[in-house]
Amino acid sequence: MKFNTKTIHGGQEHDKAYGAVMPPIYQTSTYAQSTPGGHKGFEYSRTHNPTRSALEKSFASLENGNYGLAFASGLAAIDAVLKLLRPGDEVISTNDLYGGSYRLFSQIYANFGIKFHFIGMKNAENIETFVTKNTKLIWVETPTNPMLNIIDIKKAASIAKKHQILLGVDNTFATPYLQQPLELGADIVMHSATKYLGGHSDVIMGALVVKNKELADRLYFIQNSSGAVCGPQDSFLLLRGIKTLHVRMERHCINGRAVAEYLENHPKVEKVYWPGLKHHTNHEVAKSQMKDFGGMISFTTKGNSYEKAKKIVENLKIFTLAESLGALLIKRNLMLSTAESCTGGMVSAAITSTAGSSAAFDRGFVTYTNAAKIRMLGVRPETLDAFGAVSEQVAKEMAEGAVANSDAQLSVAITGIAGPGGSEHKPEGRVCFGLTSTTGTITETVEFGAIGRANVRHAATEHAIGLLMQALTTPSHQK
Repeated sequence: MKFNTKTIHGGQEHDKAYGAVMPPIYQTSTYAQSTPGGHKGFEYSRTHNPTRSALEKSFASLENGNYGLAFASGLAAIDAVLKLLRPGDEVISTNDLYGGSYRLFSQIYANFGIKFHFIGMKNAENIETFVTKNTKLIWVETPTNPMLNIIDIKKAASIAKKHQILLGVDNTFATPYLQQPLELGADIVMHSATKYLGGHSDVIMGALVVKNKELADRLYFIQNSSGAVCGPQDSFLLLRGIKTLHVRMERHCINGRAVAEYLENHPKVEKVYWPGLKHHTNHEVAKSQMKDFGGMISFTTKGNSYEKAKKIVENLKIFTLAESLGALLIKRNLMLSTAESCTGGMVSAAITSTAGSSAAFDRGFVTYTNAAKIRMLGVRPETLDAFGAVSEQVAKEMAEGAVANSDAQLSVAITGIAGPGGSEHKPEGRVCFGLTSTTGTITETVEFGAIGRANVRHAATEHAIGLLMQALTTPSHQK
């Protein structure tokens, strides 16, 4: 059965009760039984529901899998995957990860003893460097959100199989129309079905698809036990949306190419991020594993000017604007300070490039030497002696010192090895972050890899701003 046919008929059968062509909405929680356990395959809708089951079969068909699972959201689907793990297990993921996934990893499951490595995956061979005896999952997102980076699924799968590690792929941006990770060696495929699969902005849902029955049974058990399932109404809407997936994706690809080529030739545009362009870092990888290149595009203006970018988005007639970092700080009545080492003030520069930033930004500390960290931020000498400057312990004290020595209530700290060079114990591209807010301090380490000094500094700056955005969009800061 060809893909276009699968979107309409894949995994589907006429309703057994009355022959309905479209699966009906079975709006019920329980089912009559002739005797205890005597039912027609359905007993409680958290466990199974005919409408949801039809959708799950459709998911499996689209991805050439054997088993599909539907959840209340994409994050609920990822949550189920992480529940396969135990304290002490390790996960390797990309440093260009969707913010919601990153938050779930770093602020929820990291607290339960699971260790996460966020690394550069443009060169998939870099993954193997971080594999340990405790590694149980490699989590790949390709294309990534929002920079449209491409990760080689076949190469990641080869590493996973070599070390007997599960490989999960977030296939949201590509959809099964453009990319089928199970066919490339992945064990688990995830979708935020809210996006392309639904297609009409009227439903929230997540999906998992696998081939292996044992893995499927474990995930079904988690799905039923945790209860983060979608209802029959939402299942019906997803089934309806999927029927036009192939038509919509064809048009997305055509429009995406037209817009990307227009922007690439525009005198006021600096760089376009779209995997269909030949200069894209992993264009050849995208060609090898994708049918086409999709409709998601990112770009920067000439000179990377915030004001020019702002002018563009303010004049858009269709797109809805999200809040900026400065606007969020002002809205929350918070002031920000920064403490930077390897980025040399790049975070401060990015934030203060906007006129009126003094309403949200208090000051920045650039502390390259240990002496500066001690005098300006109050980092303890014994912490530096015990852990070294590039450590989460020092990042924590830097972030807390930035708040203590300023009028800010929120701070982000960065200390790392941008390169060139490094050591076995502290390799090039290792950056430690600290973030202090009204709810306390969190720290993390990101392995960007040996991607060049400028690239490490740029990536660390973007990551720090992402951490700030995540902090400001959590409920504790939304008062």
